Amino acid sequence: MNVVRRSAAALAAAAVIGAAAPAVAASPSPSPSALPDGLYGTTDPKYDGVWRQSLALLAQHETGVQPAAKAVDWLAGQQCANGSFAPFRADTGQACDTKTMVDTNSTAAAVQSLAALGGHDTTTGKAVTWLKSVQNKDGGWGYTPGGPSDANSTSVVIGALAAVGEKPAQATKDGKSPYDALLKLALPCTAGGKDAGAFAFQPDKKGKLAANADATAAAVVGALGKGLTGAATKPTGTDPTCKGSPDAEQAADNGAAYLTTALAKTKHLTSAMPGAKPQPDYGNTADAVLALATAGQGDKAAGALGWLQANSGPWAKASGPAAYAELILAAKAAGADVHDFGGQDLVEQLNATGPKPASVSASTAPADSTKAGKEGKEDKEDSAKKDDSSPFGVWWIVGVCLVAGIGVGFLLSVRNKR
Repeated sequence: MNVVRRSAAALAAAAVIGAAAPAVAASPSPSPSALPDGLYGTTDPKYDGVWRQSLALLAQHETGVQPAAKAVDWLAGQQCANGSFAPFRADTGQACDTKTMVDTNSTAAAVQSLAALGGHDTTTGKAVTWLKSVQNKDGGWGYTPGGPSDANSTSVVIGALAAVGEKPAQATKDGKSPYDALLKLALPCTAGGKDAGAFAFQPDKKGKLAANADATAAAVVGALGKGLTGAATKPTGTDPTCKGSPDAEQAADNGAAYLTTALAKTKHLTSAMPGAKPQPDYGNTADAVLALATAGQGDKAAGALGWLQANSGPWAKASGPAAYAELILAAKAAGADVHDFGGQDLVEQLNATGPKPASVSASTAPADSTKAGKEGKEDKEDSAKKDDSSPFGVWWIVGVCLVAGIGVGFLLSVRNKR
């Protein structure tokens, strides 16, 4: 799901989904004067702390890195007593209450990360119970409890259910499963042109669906019952084509066909604020690569993967741990070398944004691993200064999401989401 996306998800939720936010929702916990020792990244974690931590730990796990215990403990310690997670809680000694802004995306991402690492069954079990308790009658989930279902949030929760060994199709509310919710957000093949087979983030106020590349990438993975790490599958041997009356699996294929078309010309997805020139969307492009690989269409993502290898370095450096993690997960799904991604060692760069890992697998460590897993405090301070002035910073992404309604579901990680 997208890298910087979650960072503004809470902010964007109120503006993009309007009434989706419950009346009890208030401002997130204030940020501490000093960042927690176990946290990845140097930017304000108020809106994306749990999201970026979850992605970082997942990416490390996928590449044979055992995270520092304090990094894992920090994530687990963010949970509220009812099982939910807020984007960030500055004082975990204070119990969550009705003013604590919890959300499905932070909770589902934390579940996927902690389930992968193992040893957190009680924590993940409570979180999944909470997620089920806030499922909508259409079978899906919104960003905030009670908010209208969206493709991104529904998909990340599907991934959480699968991560703990549950069958998403059996998680129903009023007889509707998460897959039913996703199918309602799928544009029909009769939509014609470039929008055929895409998914919408949410219907607009009139119930109309608008194609959204970020939501499509998330929904392709979710419709296949997978999570944030995706799952590379064998090539299908056929080009993806849009076919009518789809079940969840066919809807995923339809979404893959849409993404293939969207990437064909420029090899990347774009985002744009009103009145501004479209800009390359690195996070959403990475999401699309992972989605295509998961759908067995990894060969259709080769051009986008090559584009990311050649161009994503400055963006990842400016955006921080979630960006590195997103690139790692996309590269892994597509079969690329995470230690030589356009000349960059993504694992080493991710490790340097947080506490020194407990261990790095010899089979996955780079030849020169002396820099990998530095304590990273000085480097993190330097990168923080660059983050604030970067054209790829969080608030540019937030602006895009607020205006276009993109990425609130999956965010404000960095996916425009679309």
